[in-house]
Amino acid sequence: MAKILPVVKLATKVGIAGGAVYMAFDWGLLSDSVHGEEALNKAKAVIPPAVEEWSKYFGLQLPAAPKIEFSPGDAWNSGVRTSIHALSVAPSVLGEYTSQSMQYVKELIK
Repeated sequence: MAKILPVVKLATKVGIAGGAVYMAFDWGLLSDSVHGEEALNKAKAVIPPAVEEWSKYFGLQLPAAPKIEFSPGDAWNSGVRTSIHALSVAPSVLGEYTSQSMQYVKELIK
């Protein structure tokens, strides 16, 4: 029995992770931002009733879910813009840091 328990735990974890990846792929979360936003709206419509049903079933009282206004498309575009900007200024910033470090080393040598 003691040797089977780790195998059951591992199988449960692999099953949950596999199910999560399958659901993410099935709902379109792994495609473009339009499909991701549609999946988010679908989840907003499905999850609260399911949580309410399960909380009634188990006799739990959960706090109200916070209202989050989030657009994956805007967040994605903002992240891409920030990354591209960081890459575009990297050579000049690296040159500036290099000259500052060289100046610092020269002052230490004096």
